[in-house]
Amino acid sequence: MTDLLGGLAVRSPGLLILLLLAPLPLVLQPRKPSGFPALDGLPDDPVSTALDWAIRVAGVVALSALVLAAAGLQVGARTIERTGRGSHISLLIDRSGSMNDTFAGRTPEGGEESKSQAAKRLLDAFVARRPRDQIGIVGFSTAPMLVVPMTDRLDAVRAGIAAIDRPGLAFTDVGRGLAMALDQLEGDTGLASRSIVLVSDGAAVIDRKVQEALRNAFAKRPVNLYWLYLRSAGSPGIFAPPPPDKPDNPQVLPERHLNIFLGSLGQRYRAFEAENAEAVADAIAEIDKLEASEIRYRETLPNVDLAGVAYAVAVGALALIIAAKLLEVRIGNTDSHGRAA
Repeated sequence: MTDLLGGLAVRSPGLLILLLLAPLPLVLQPRKPSGFPALDGLPDDPVSTALDWAIRVAGVVALSALVLAAAGLQVGARTIERTGRGSHISLLIDRSGSMNDTFAGRTPEGGEESKSQAAKRLLDAFVARRPRDQIGIVGFSTAPMLVVPMTDRLDAVRAGIAAIDRPGLAFTDVGRGLAMALDQLEGDTGLASRSIVLVSDGAAVIDRKVQEALRNAFAKRPVNLYWLYLRSAGSPGIFAPPPPDKPDNPQVLPERHLNIFLGSLGQRYRAFEAENAEAVADAIAEIDKLEASEIRYRETLPNVDLAGVAYAVAVGALALIIAAKLLEVRIGNTDSHGRAA
């Protein structure tokens, strides 16, 4: 494809050499023999002169349009900048085996919904409401796993969400999961809000070296951090301190200390504790509301074929020429050699 001016392009640029023939109607005018060899004796007729030039120009337009149509005229693919409301979001989703239990902490029975199924249903609705976002997905259990890279193709994101209730492993390595989620956002150099939404029903002790690495990574650029904690029945929760006679350390209360660690990163941080699907929906709606800042994004538009338009222009110009020919009035009668009869 060859680019022309103003974003126009053609598929077969070699045919454009035929445009050199387009001005011929301006300089050549085939004439039939006439019994009147000269019109100098007739008075000037401005209307006829204008009509004559209009027919010549129509011939130029018809030839040019036919050449451009044959060459495959089109508007080339282009990237434009748009403004919308939304964010760049990394969904960090717990794939540990406990997510397959209900909020009551047991295997689902009958029509019961597991925590992962509830999260899947509500996150899918969340994504469907945000067509201007860039969203990626990271899963984690024993190790983090990139599920969907950051993209505005929400059909791919929704496909990734549809798979989050597949059976996972037992361990919950949230530290390395956070690191991978941050890596997803590193490629974003725009001004849009950047967010990590952690969806988990548990936590594990984060090694101090990993904690230090995370602190340094979070300090580079602001990231809004949300933790949607799916609390199972009997869990001590993430907010309340333990009774005085109970130890308060990450080994005994990993969720509470993960909440403390996330809150100490110096970022905008909100934690939501949800004990059922309705609470999960409320928390996601709150995140939806918080992540509605103005963003600028670039959209690539596909080629637009203009060959049909060029053919239509050629047909219109040729129709004008044919109409003029049909309305032509011959002056006097002539024989086959153009002599006056």
